[in-house]
Amino acid sequence: MDDNKQIKAWVMYDWANSAFATTIMAAVMPIYFISVAGGTDGSWSFTQTAAAIVVALMSPLLGAIADHTGRKAAFLRVFSIIGAVASAALAFVGPGDMWLASILVVIGMVGFGTGNTFYDAMLNDITSPAQRDKVSARGYSMGYLGGGVLLAVNLGLILGWESIGLPDKTAASQISFVTVGIWWFVFSWPLFRSIKDTRLAREGSVFATLRAGTRRLGETFSRIKRYPELMKFMVAYWFFFDGINTIIVMAASYGTTIGIKDDDLIAALLLTQFIGFPATLLFGKLAVKWGSKKMLYASLITYLIIVILGYFMTNAMHFFILACLVGLVQGGSQATARAIFSRLIPPGRTAEFNGFLSFTSRFFSFGGPLVFGIVKLVSDSSRSALLAVAFFFLAGILLLTLVNLVKGEREATQY
Repeated sequence: MDDNKQIKAWVMYDWANSAFATTIMAAVMPIYFISVAGGTDGSWSFTQTAAAIVVALMSPLLGAIADHTGRKAAFLRVFSIIGAVASAALAFVGPGDMWLASILVVIGMVGFGTGNTFYDAMLNDITSPAQRDKVSARGYSMGYLGGGVLLAVNLGLILGWESIGLPDKTAASQISFVTVGIWWFVFSWPLFRSIKDTRLAREGSVFATLRAGTRRLGETFSRIKRYPELMKFMVAYWFFFDGINTIIVMAASYGTTIGIKDDDLIAALLLTQFIGFPATLLFGKLAVKWGSKKMLYASLITYLIIVILGYFMTNAMHFFILACLVGLVQGGSQATARAIFSRLIPPGRTAEFNGFLSFTSRFFSFGGPLVFGIVKLVSDSSRSALLAVAFFFLAGILLLTLVNLVKGEREATQY
């Protein structure tokens, strides 16, 4: 089952699309959104909310259709291209263009989030259950490295704009958005070439396919009750995924609001990437040795500590320390959760169940940015807004204690 060429191509896609996660979601765009486009950390949080809702509405139906037609790779190609084009188009965002920036970020996040539905579903196709922790961790670690390399290049552009003949920092940031689109497309090519769809013998009109996908999605809702441990894990995942996602998308705008300089913010987020590369690989090995669930607990407790320390953060050094802590656990927590989920879902319905997870987690993931935005509006305090995010990690940890992974893996093979 394990095809080394396909595994390498699959891992390389994380290197490719993580450029969007670092430059657009985490580092350059949140700062640009506030300092150039005229937004606030509140409007940025609401932009993330809108993107999460759109991805949530699209992912389950598309996942069901992909499983019905056997076209996971085709869907991944389409949404990767959409995301790459939207990223490059952010170069057209100028002073005061907050609405254009928001629309393009939403489109880019749809390409990123929906594409990942099909990417995650491929994990079951390319490797055996025993290797999924390691392969999943390899993907996230390469994502950290790839996203970090391009972010370093873009940081050089932004800091050295004058020495390379650019008119200002704004132009340098706009070029960085173009580099994301090019990077995403170019380094996705190995996966597009190596992993081909094996079309199932289910041809028909577009409407017939939509009906079949809708019917299959309805079956997912009805059959999910057959997998109680999977369901419990998903509920826990909704909460801690929401917390992690909120930290990712709000970190830079939060730092900007409390007065940390843009260059320090980007440098700290770059540090996160390069710590994340070896830390995620190590995390995957420890998950095999000590157990996935124990390592997931450790990462979520670390996130709780990060949120509490972030409330008291006052200077760039504090932000650098927290960036190091995030780098230690961010990729590992996501990789381990992905590998656990892959072992709890029934064979033959991988895109469908990953689509369902994407739908439900994205549907609930607007909660974190929304809570952040609402608390900020009510209290006029970004610090209080950040502290409110601790609830999502606490809930995730408590719900995870109810999950029996051994029983869940057994249930996945019974139906």
